[in-house]
Order: sequence, then C-alpha cells, then structure tokens
Amino acid sequence: MHIQVNTDRNIHGDQRLEEIARQIVIQSVANLAPRLTRVEVHLQDVNAHKSGPDDIRCQMEARPEGMRPVSVSHNDKAVEPALRGAGRKLKALLDSEFGKLDRRPSPTR
Repeated sequence: MHIQVNTDRNIHGDQRLEEIARQIVIQSVANLAPRLTRVEVHLQDVNAHKSGPDDIRCQMEARPEGMRPVSVSHNDKAVEPALRGAGRKLKALLDSEFGKLDRRPSPTR
C-alpha cells in the first residue's frame, strides 16, 4: 500500500508530518492494507488567513483493489486530530464496503 501525503501552502508538509500521517493511516487501516493499493492524504487549512475552530481539514482517499476509490474528510482544530478523525472514518467506511463485498454470494455455474 502506497501512502501519499499532500498539504496546501498554509500547512508545512515536512518529514515529521509525513511520518505522523503515515503512522495514523497504517494504524487505521492495518487489517485492510493488503486490499488497498494507495491512500492519499490531503491536509488543508480552510481558514488560512484567520484562526477558528475546526479549521484544519483532512481528506483521505483510499483506492481498494478492483473497486472505485472512496473518500472521507474530517475537520478539527489541529492537524493530528484531523488525521485521526479521518482515519477512523476511513476505517469505518472500508469495513462497511469490504463487509458488503464479502457477504455477497459467490456466483455458481
């Protein structure tokens, strides 16, 4: 599973931030990693010119093998909580999508 981290011009995307993002993604979807080809993380400061509650937005897009990409987002007051919130949402969404897929009856001939 490839993890790509992107930031806007208002969030400094240094190596430390990338490592934190990667750890959170891996922790969030560890049991599903073999079924994913890529996870993209997008961090954005939605109110760059002023501060406010929940102004950091984290969007995560996962690309499961053989399926369409799925995406979630979470807004929070800081980068790390935004990452954790999006990670929880992504795990829940993927658990649901793979659960539906796994429950389908297999075609018989």
